[in-house]
This record gives sequence, C-alpha cells and structure tokens, in this order.
Amino acid sequence: MSDETVRVRVLIVDDHPIVRAGLRALLSTDDRLLVIGDAGNGREAVTASATQAPDVVLMDLRMPELDGAEATAQLLSADPAIKVLVLTTYDGDADIVRAVESGAVGYLLKDTPGETLIDAVLAAARGETVLAPPIAAKLVSRLRAPGTPALSRREVEVLQAVAQGMSNPDIAAALFIAETTVKTHLLRIFAKLDVDDRTRAVVVAMERGLLPSVR
Repeated sequence: MSDETVRVRVLIVDDHPIVRAGLRALLSTDDRLLVIGDAGNGREAVTASATQAPDVVLMDLRMPELDGAEATAQLLSADPAIKVLVLTTYDGDADIVRAVESGAVGYLLKDTPGETLIDAVLAAARGETVLAPPIAAKLVSRLRAPGTPALSRREVEVLQAVAQGMSNPDIAAALFIAETTVKTHLLRIFAKLDVDDRTRAVVVAMERGLLPSVR
C-alpha cells in the first residue's frame, strides 16, 4: 500500500479487553484499516471519538457507565460524520431498534466471520447500511405490520425526496435533519415495504398509494 492511500480510522469499543485485543489483531491484518484506539465503555468511547476522529466506531452495546446505543447517539450528535457499526452478542428486538434509532449504520453479531467483519467496516466507512441476515429479518418482522403499512409523515417526505433523485446528503439538507437520520428513516421504510433498495421502495410505495406520483 502506498503512503498516499487513505486508511479507514477505526475505534474499537468493548468492555472486554480480550475482545478488544482480538478485534485489533483482526483489523490490523488489512492495510486499508487503521485501528487508532479502543475504549472500555460508552463514556470512554465518546471522549475518544472527540479526540481521535475515527471514521468508523466498532461499538458493543451493553457496557458499564454508558451503553452502546446512548454512546452512539452522543458521539453522532457531536460529529454526524462518524459511522457507528454495532458488534454485539445481543440480537433482541429492543437492542436492534435502539441501535438503529441512535444512528448506527450497521448491526453485526460477534460470531461474524473475520473477513465479513472487515468488509462491513469498509462498507460502513462508505456510509452503507450493514446488517447481519438474522438482524435484518428481526428488524423487518418488528417494523412491518400486516397489510398495507403506514408511513409516517417524515418517512413520506424522505421517500418523496428519493423519488426526485435526491441523495442522502441532499435530503438531510432539505429536511434540516442529520444524514444518519435519513438513513434510519430509509431503513424503516425498507422494512415496512419489504424491499431492499431505494428504487424499489419508491415503486412499491406508489403502487400501494402511499406516495403520490412524481411528475
């Protein structure tokens, strides 16, 4: 790798030192990634993020002093450009939804294969949503109601903007919300409509009368 190559700066957050050491060793095998530090709880994570400017924070959920979901919300409030990728042993519905609502771009379980985890960190750095298949299934099951799902007013506004060809940053600027919030709304829309991309979401919403035709 040349010295001019930009590496993804990663902060590891977990309350178990052995887990942090293992993750550091794994991520250090890929020269596209640079582990800049680690933290043992959510409060340390917020402080470290403010001083070390990570691109991606690999975040555990259940930790002392400040849990992962609240830490995610706090560090994104301070710097919305950071991407938080949850890595946890917990796959309960409430944990998943709290993490997504806090602004995490992804949710993986700790039994994720190493290569998959590395790819997920790189994807998160690009702003892509990364969900382990079991997590995606749980999220869809929780958010999708029987019959025609109702979209909230804000979800309709976001989807209308998507239909007009606007990017996530453009939508965030137009609606005066954070880009991470746009991604959260899109994730909820995908779950409610049982789709996995923006174009299909617009088509299905229009077919079901949930979104006016775009002229």
